[in-house]
Amino acid sequence: MSETRYAQVARDLAEGIESGRFPVGSLLPTEFELCDHYGASRHTIRTAIRELQELGLVSRRKKVGTRVEAASPSRGYRQSLASVEDLVQFGAAHTRVVREIVDIVADRALAKQLGCAPGTRWLRISSLRMNGEPGAAPIGWTDVYVDAAYSDLRDVVRESPDALISNLIETRYGRRVAEIRQDVQAVLVPAKLASELQVDAGTPALKIVRHYVDPAGQAFEISVTIHPANRFTFSIRLTRDRD
Repeated sequence: MSETRYAQVARDLAEGIESGRFPVGSLLPTEFELCDHYGASRHTIRTAIRELQELGLVSRRKKVGTRVEAASPSRGYRQSLASVEDLVQFGAAHTRVVREIVDIVADRALAKQLGCAPGTRWLRISSLRMNGEPGAAPIGWTDVYVDAAYSDLRDVVRESPDALISNLIETRYGRRVAEIRQDVQAVLVPAKLASELQVDAGTPALKIVRHYVDPAGQAFEISVTIHPANRFTFSIRLTRDRD
C-alpha cells in the first residue's frame, strides 16, 4: 500500500524534529507555510500535525502555534485533548477493525455503566483500534453504543474504518456533537478481551467512557474503550486564565 500524503508530510516533519531542524521548544512553520512548502492542502497538513501530536512530538495551542515538545516519539499512543475537534478527528490516523455489530437492550449493569435507563435500546459496534503500523498490537478495544434509530449505520461503519462514528452520524443524520463528556478510570483487562488485545487478562489498563452530546443535551452515542496501559498516554494541557 502506498504511503498517504499526510503520512509523507508527518514523516518528513518528524525527521526534521529528530535532526534538530526544528528544535525542542521551537514552533513549526504555520499551516499556510507548510501548505506552500509541501504543495499540500490544509486538511493534509492538519492530519499530519495530528500524527505528530499523537506521537508526543508536538503540541498545539490556539493563537500560539505548533510547539515541538520532544525529539523522539513517546512509547504507545498519546492523545492530546484541547477541543472537541481534536477528539472527533483522530479516526483518520487510527483505523477501526469491526468485530461485531448487534442490537442490544441495556440491562441494569450496562445501564449503570452508560448512565442510561435500563431497557434502553442501542446498536453496539465493537471493534479494535489500530495505528496502521504493520504487526503492531491494537491500541484498544471500543464498544460504541449508538441510538437504536441509527441501525442502518451497519454497512456505513464497515465501509469507513478511518472515520469516527460520531462523524458518520453527523454527516448522515445531521446530528452534531456539541460536547463530549469523558471519564477515565484505571481498570484491569477483562478475560474476554485479553486475546483480542494481545495481553494477559488482569493486566493494567485505562477505561475511557465518552458521552457524545448534541446541542439539546442528549447523548446519542456512548463509547467505552479499554486501552492496555503500556499503549496509551492521555495528555491534557492546562493553562492559567489571564486577567
